[in-house]
Amino acid sequence: MSLKSRLIVGISGASGAVYGVRLLQVLKDLPVETHLVMSKAAEMTLAYETDLKVKDVRALADHWYPVSDVGAAISSGSFQTMGMIIAPCSVRSMAEIATGVTTNLLTRAADVVLKERRRLVLMLRESPLHTGHLRNLTALSEMGAIIAPPLPAFYTRPQTVEEIVDHSVGRVLDLLGIESGLVKRWGEAPPKPRRPAKPGERPERPRPKGRR
Repeated sequence: MSLKSRLIVGISGASGAVYGVRLLQVLKDLPVETHLVMSKAAEMTLAYETDLKVKDVRALADHWYPVSDVGAAISSGSFQTMGMIIAPCSVRSMAEIATGVTTNLLTRAADVVLKERRRLVLMLRESPLHTGHLRNLTALSEMGAIIAPPLPAFYTRPQTVEEIVDHSVGRVLDLLGIESGLVKRWGEAPPKPRRPAKPGERPERPRPKGRR
């Protein structure tokens, strides 16, 4: 496993736990090693919005860490990763990352990704935004973070909530150079459906862009 194929996935307490869950489901079929950290609020939101248990989400990741474990591997810049996606990202987590005053492993890991000049993508879930939010977002953008609210793309003519979620997840993976096969790209043919594996055959594993 290449060190550059490690990806940190953070799930905060904002509404939209499905984005983090779906992200992990997709990455499980890709050659990417996932490192998960969920906030306590995320665990509560998961229970409100889905029928999943925290253990079900943790099982989707290659490695997971308690949010209080500020000494975990992902808290250090010497632990090499390709970056981090926080899906969804709450305004509290966003504010901690923007100010550098981190109180848990989720925001500490994001701070490390920024200081190491790696890719940090925040799927911010909040509306409307006041001036304080916007100033924090501007600061994060200036520091190199990518603010990627999960907004639906209606040109794809989605028929289900799942299709809307998949498109947003696929687009944030694009930002890491990971081809998920989920995105209906403007001006291009629809992605080829994944062929179901035959009995005894390993499932198809789409590879990130640029990898052979």
